[in-house]
Amino acid sequence: MNRILVPIDFSENAERALAAAKIIAEKESTELLILHAYQPYIADVNITPGNVLPGIGGSDFLSLTTELEDEFRKRLEGYADKLVEEGYRAQAVWMIGSVQSSVEEAVEEHQPSLVVIGRTGSGGFLDKLIGTSATHIALHAQCPVLVIPPQANPAKFQKVVYATQFEYDETDILKEVFVLMNHLGSSLTLLKIKSDSQPDIQPDNQYIAEIKAEFDIKEGDIVIREDRHVLDGIEAYCDEVNADLLIMSSRERSFIEEFLINPSVTRKLIVDTHVPLLVFHLK
Repeated sequence: MNRILVPIDFSENAERALAAAKIIAEKESTELLILHAYQPYIADVNITPGNVLPGIGGSDFLSLTTELEDEFRKRLEGYADKLVEEGYRAQAVWMIGSVQSSVEEAVEEHQPSLVVIGRTGSGGFLDKLIGTSATHIALHAQCPVLVIPPQANPAKFQKVVYATQFEYDETDILKEVFVLMNHLGSSLTLLKIKSDSQPDIQPDNQYIAEIKAEFDIKEGDIVIREDRHVLDGIEAYCDEVNADLLIMSSRERSFIEEFLINPSVTRKLIVDTHVPLLVFHLK
């Protein structure tokens, strides 16, 4: 990987995201781009108890905002400097604006191979609402996105599960996945959860035969299970085998398909999963 973009908010979740990025990065060739999206302090313009408006244009307010910005800049530079001390190639990326707009701009400018995001469990960095800006990034970024939930403390990615429905040609994504697995020294299992709630349009054997012909996959590397709900089945299997990374692909869906007929399992997992989730995007 040439570059890995890691948006941080200086929380424990940022530390988890950095830990994951360091596992994947190659010290000699991967540049870690540590991004902070700074949103300037906005004063409360309500009338104060003494019926005095805050001095938004005054010297005290300007001094406060300058100090805050300087402090965040120093903290960001500190992250990058520490990574360099550890032998990584790193660059601090300072941007002003929302997380979504900043990440999208940075992805377009720097063309990273991967974005790694730390997710909170209390309506913070990634999951304020389903469908918020960071969830949009995970689903629609121009590169793969790795989501690190608060329950995870990444130390390795050795047992990897690729969840698929064998409904679409995922050969191009699997090529990238196998390159990553080789780099990490990981084992890979392809998992399908059969459920009445999930349409089964294409025969599985068609894509399984194509995958076996293209890749070195043993019979035991493909697992098909049944469960009432696909998401529950995926998480149950990951827990059963102690998976430390889950991979899925996302594709553009019509409004009817997305919200009425077949809601995205990937979207739900981004918000709910307790296993690190790597999302690739089907073209």
